[in-house]
Amino acid sequence: MKTRLIRFIFSALIFIAALILSQHYFYPALVLFIIAYLCAGYDVIWNALRNIIRGKLFDENFLMSVATIGAFCISEYAEAVAVMLFFQLGELFQSHAVNKSRKSIASLMDIRPDYANKWENGEFVKTDPYDVNAGDLILVRPGEKIPLDGIIKEGNASLDTSALTGESVPREVGVGDTVLSGSINLNSILQIETTSEFGESTVNKILDLVENAGNKKSNAETFITKFSLVYTPIVVGCAVLLALIPPFFAGFDTFTFWLARALSFLVVSCPCALVISVPLSFFGGIGGASKKGILIKGGNYLEALAQADTIVWDKTGTLTKGTFVVKEINALTHSKDSLLFYAAYAEHYSPHPISASIQNAYGKEINENKIQNYKEISGFGVSAEIDGHEILAGNEKLMNQNQITFQKPELIGTIVYIAIDRTFAGSVVIGDEIKEDAATAVRSLKKYVSKQVMLTGDLDAVGQKTGSLLGLDEVYTQLLPTDKVSHVETLLGKLPRKKKLVFVGDGMNDAPVLARADIGIAMGALGSDVAIEAADIVIMTDEPSKLKDAIEISVKTHRIAMQNIIFALTVKIGILALIALGFANMWAAVFADVGVCVLAVLNAMRMLKSR
Repeated sequence: MKTRLIRFIFSALIFIAALILSQHYFYPALVLFIIAYLCAGYDVIWNALRNIIRGKLFDENFLMSVATIGAFCISEYAEAVAVMLFFQLGELFQSHAVNKSRKSIASLMDIRPDYANKWENGEFVKTDPYDVNAGDLILVRPGEKIPLDGIIKEGNASLDTSALTGESVPREVGVGDTVLSGSINLNSILQIETTSEFGESTVNKILDLVENAGNKKSNAETFITKFSLVYTPIVVGCAVLLALIPPFFAGFDTFTFWLARALSFLVVSCPCALVISVPLSFFGGIGGASKKGILIKGGNYLEALAQADTIVWDKTGTLTKGTFVVKEINALTHSKDSLLFYAAYAEHYSPHPISASIQNAYGKEINENKIQNYKEISGFGVSAEIDGHEILAGNEKLMNQNQITFQKPELIGTIVYIAIDRTFAGSVVIGDEIKEDAATAVRSLKKYVSKQVMLTGDLDAVGQKTGSLLGLDEVYTQLLPTDKVSHVETLLGKLPRKKKLVFVGDGMNDAPVLARADIGIAMGALGSDVAIEAADIVIMTDEPSKLKDAIEISVKTHRIAMQNIIFALTVKIGILALIALGFANMWAAVFADVGVCVLAVLNAMRMLKSR
């Protein structure tokens, strides 16, 4: 851009000198006009010739070259140079806008690590991140970026994850915690065992996703490309007719007069404002979204989000935290502490998340010598002998199978019934917690969509209660992944014309539904291969409210793109008519073309404020 600016200033100064000399010295002035013209427009002429050779005849370079060379042929030297100068001015505005848009993603690009401190031959050696393998040990000092995903083996620290998630609050981590590449270590040395190579790391996936987002064009961008292919030949044909038909009736001595109008017609007909501003709007929208921790794979998905009519939510891990906690202990024959003791010991060897929640609630070290005859009964629960007592812990089916009479608790959730020596002793109610901003997200989205549905594999009572608390329109429960796809198919069939269905899941077991929906959004799935591959949009935090931000950015982007299309076409058609009727000349054409382009670009740049 700096080179272009210097060239523009140099050309403008020579042009001013040529205007002054033209009052008294024709040939020296002509030489300066030619120098100024070539300095300002050599790249335009070269691109036009190159595109003609490649078979791309009608583009803005061709229009500008024909119009300005034609102006020289009819001795309109000042107008020819002015056209090129103002065209370059428009290009300067475009370059500034694109650079500003790229800078909006620049901080995201800064997450790329420059090196990794890898353990080799008894010491940590600075090396390229690509040379680190999964399972290697790396050292991350305060102020350094974590170069690869891994698990902390030694140390505790605060991590700045703002470049990944858009959140400013540092994350506290310690031994055993998983950390993601791209985070910045703020205050303490960490030793990390890597879990992936750099090519498969979170930071590399994010960078690749953002860098390639522009390859998937929105309908508006595709429309402009197709429109230009039809529009440009038409205006060139109209310009030729404008130069030839009137002289045929009015006398060919007026040919120069009508040729000047035709050349002005060509100048104003350039579709620069559309070609530049519409893609810039979507590029800015994608950049603004990335700053909020929302990765959008292309302008087509950003545009489609503005047409969302139905949002389908997964429950566990999306609207809820996906972590089970003990909510209630109902003890009948023993104290609550005693019941929890037997439950924790009986469930100790089970890998199920329910077992983990009971262990966490118990909070004490388990003496495995007390556990005898442990047996896991698939689909029912577990049995074990604890301190000489037979313990059964599981669901209703386990109690019925052993002909044990039990009482159902009033609180809704996942229930573990416990029997001691074949006598019902009580129950433990375990539930998933709703995310803090889930209700706010559902409520705020009612402004943009007509229906919000939840699909879950959870029990009907649990799913219905969650849906009721959040204010969802429809809830479907006890679904397998294939059942979710079937429900989405049904909802797609009920959509109004040109409206879209959005599915929001945690990305781990929802890949089929993410792929089937019009727009698949992976929630809180940073680092998940399944999510990034299957989803069209990845929300890098666990916040459902980010979906509202994404839709707002989409709506604003679409609105600005449409404003630019309508504004540019209206002004151009009006000026073209004025030129054809003789109410405007080439100078007016130049100002109209550059003015429309600059205003459209400035309007598109408003998208950069989305963050």
